[in-house]
Amino acid sequence: MFMIIHFVKELLSYDFMVHALAAGTMAAIVSAILGYFVVLRAQSFAAHALSHIGFAGAAAAGLVGLSVTTGQLGLTLLAAIGMGCLGKKTSRSDVAIGITLAFSLGLGILFLYFYSNYAGKAMSILFGDLLGVSSELLKTMLVYSVASLAGLCLIARPLLFSSLEPELAEAKGVSLELISILFFILVSVAITEASQVVGILLVFALLIGPAASALCWTRSFWNGLLLSILLGLAIVWLGILLTYLTDWPASFWISALSFFSYLISRNSRNLTQ
Repeated sequence: MFMIIHFVKELLSYDFMVHALAAGTMAAIVSAILGYFVVLRAQSFAAHALSHIGFAGAAAAGLVGLSVTTGQLGLTLLAAIGMGCLGKKTSRSDVAIGITLAFSLGLGILFLYFYSNYAGKAMSILFGDLLGVSSELLKTMLVYSVASLAGLCLIARPLLFSSLEPELAEAKGVSLELISILFFILVSVAITEASQVVGILLVFALLIGPAASALCWTRSFWNGLLLSILLGLAIVWLGILLTYLTDWPASFWISALSFFSYLISRNSRNLTQ
């Protein structure tokens, strides 16, 4: 017990570890909550596309000397509004979304070609740099977290209603298009935040993995949401610990833990059926 306490104290004595834990915790909570709704609404591919579209915005912002986070969020918000306007058609627009996703990646690569000195920062955008989170970025992530969760609280009831019973919700006067737009805006904020931890290419693991695993264990909304949050926190915290012990990238550990969590959950559900 004494050795564990000593190890934790040693871990928390480093500022970069404290920043990593704080950033990872915020990203895990926001991603797990919004990701749960993404899975419920069967819009996983659209959310995945948003992260790749953000890469072009981040690269463009770096090219002109602006904050990459601002550029990423700006383009992701525009894409979120466009996807939200599709409403129920989003889940049936895989081809159009896939082509847009590919074009955005190509556009981001073109921007990097014009500014080769930006290659180091590009790696951080693509794969994340959890152990390099600055105090300024931590404050930005806190603002994103509060804003996205506050926004979700405002639309939670109609969002849940339209996610579970879209036809009935529409008949009751709920604007499915407006709810879809607002929801995708919140998802874009969550993606921008989570990508600071695991990068744009792997943000899908943190956004979808815990929620998908939770839904394998329970169909109760509140139990599933709580389990999604707990799994997200466990994946990030354990990923940070393994990074500290092995010096392997945090994004690898987080994506690997997310994958195995879903694999175990899916197989366990199949065995109990």
